[in-house]
Amino acid sequence: MKPEDLDYFRGLLNQMLAEAQHNGDSTLEELTDSQTTYADPSDRATAETDRSFTLRIRDRERKLITKIQAALKRIDNGEYGICAECGEEISLPRLKARPVTTLCVACKARQEEGEAIHGN
Repeated sequence: MKPEDLDYFRGLLNQMLAEAQHNGDSTLEELTDSQTTYADPSDRATAETDRSFTLRIRDRERKLITKIQAALKRIDNGEYGICAECGEEISLPRLKARPVTTLCVACKARQEEGEAIHGN
């Protein structure tokens, strides 16, 4: 991969990281600000459902942050854009669509086929 491509992806990943961290911080603020007591059980149930949904989003953000950090580390180590399965170069369109990916299209398709067959 060309150095300018690596610079592009480093910038993109850093931007994604900053956004994910900001979203996580704002989610935590929302959760701490919403310590309200509800007299109506329906209101409380709705608030609990919203809180659960917010926590699921926060967990997804946390996982994404981990993947972004790992991708940045692969750039530093010279391993970014190389398929972890077959060792071939991952196409630029695939990396642009999913900058944190570790698998080329063919290996990802095989992985998903295996998951569908085995029900994982």
